[in-house]
Amino acid sequence: MSDTVMMKGTKSGIILVLKEDVDYETLKKDVASKFKSSAAFLGKAQKAITFQGKKLTDEQKTELVDLIQHNCELHIVCIMEDDERLEKAFRSTMENTLAVQEANTGQFFKGNLRSGQVLDVETSIIVIGDVKAGAKVVSKGNVIILGALKGNVYAGSDGNVNAFVVALDMDPMQIRIADTIARSPDKRDRKKAKETKIAFWEDGNIYIEPLDKDVMNDIRL
Repeated sequence: MSDTVMMKGTKSGIILVLKEDVDYETLKKDVASKFKSSAAFLGKAQKAITFQGKKLTDEQKTELVDLIQHNCELHIVCIMEDDERLEKAFRSTMENTLAVQEANTGQFFKGNLRSGQVLDVETSIIVIGDVKAGAKVVSKGNVIILGALKGNVYAGSDGNVNAFVVALDMDPMQIRIADTIARSPDKRDRKKAKETKIAFWEDGNIYIEPLDKDVMNDIRL
């Protein structure tokens, strides 16, 4: 295992280097062993993680993150791509369109949430991926999905009626903001063009509208 899995610490998180010619199942065992033996040293912390070396699918990256968190007390808040240009472009887009006020008010999760999976966080959350039917995201703040929302979202779970939900493809089973619930109609228009939309609470109701500058100006952050 000594050379199949290498862990490097950075200011923003962890770089996990996986040997390219080792099969994935072996790497899974070695990653689990590596983080279990390093648990006391790593302690409790929130970290981002970057994978280098062996090429992994999004599902494999998500599986390794779950494995890491199971074998130590780290909380992996996001998976960063090993592409500086991509990350700079992404950060710029987020700053301009999502009006993030402070760097420590939200978290990132990269990967698709599948049926039966629940992502429950204390802060606002940005999901870089899809929330499939049967999956659920729960947040005390806002929920922003850079992908398709087909499952359930509960924003403002501590009673915050100012929370909102944004998705690039808004087609949820259910959206809840604070104590108000909106359900998807039984018959959905599958042919309708995909459009970035925002769901927000107003006067006891949840409204879903296209995301534009006028709507963004009215949002209470």
